[in-house]
Amino acid sequence: MLILSNIVIATVALLHLGFLVLEMFFWNHPVGKRIFNLSDAAASSSAVLAANQGLYNGFLAAGLIWGLWSELTAVKFFFLSCAIIAGIF
Repeated sequence: MLILSNIVIATVALLHLGFLVLEMFFWNHPVGKRIFNLSDAAASSSAVLAANQGLYNGFLAAGLIWGLWSELTAVKFFFLSCAIIAGIF
């Protein structure tokens, strides 16, 4: 069960790293515009907001990776709970 939970946590961390890259570095790039269905104007006007959101996704990924590395169950639970709550919101 521990291995399965660590695989799930690692998957969520990798997803959030991917979100970080998309939102911080590819928001104004054709790839980001296509993925998020953005016009040039919409991408330009929301780039700062997207970068901030990407940074938060990076913090979630860092916390999950820290939990995996340190093997602290409380850290894993906290950051996975944060990711779940953010996803629901």
